[in-house]
Amino acid sequence: MPIRTHRGRAAVYRRLWGWPLRSPKHLIAAVLGLIVIASAVGLLLPEPPPGEARVREGRAPGYREDTGTGAVTGTGTRTGVDEEGSPPSISVPRKPPPSAPPDPAGVSVVGTWGKQWVKHSPETDSGEWLERLRPYTTAEFSTVLATVNPANVAATKVTGEPEATTSTATSMQVRLPTDAGALRVRVVKTPDGWRVAGYEKAA
Repeated sequence: MPIRTHRGRAAVYRRLWGWPLRSPKHLIAAVLGLIVIASAVGLLLPEPPPGEARVREGRAPGYREDTGTGAVTGTGTRTGVDEEGSPPSISVPRKPPPSAPPDPAGVSVVGTWGKQWVKHSPETDSGEWLERLRPYTTAEFSTVLATVNPANVAATKVTGEPEATTSTATSMQVRLPTDAGALRVRVVKTPDGWRVAGYEKAA
């Protein structure tokens, strides 16, 4: 018959909890029983998917901390892909264009440009000076020359013939001697012919 009183239930519980303590054999049997029950429960529970335990700890399988910079994959190796997922740009050095014999027309343009470049006086208007140079100068370099005060140009005459020092099919470096020192003038080939694209003092 079922136990219907609290006193009866308490007596049953005391007998159950007191049974392992009645003798060493009872205690050993109780411990072994608990071990068997725990093992059975562990075998019956489903195993987590591979790597889930590590993910729960906040780290993916095979993760390795990176001590430097760069992206790290799940295996801890660097990748060549940035955070946006796009591959990195790789700069390939360009081969310099092959040399070519100097073009006399380009060398002549440097000579004519140089004669106009040294033609100035303290009273020379910068706009007039620039207009004389413009037919022999690229549009980009004309913009640079527009910021130059011709009164600050030390040279007053060309003292020798221009001479190409390096040349390709589309550009040349030409040495232009003046009374204030030689210039190294860069001249490029454009659809309108050879034009001066820059200069600097020669070494």
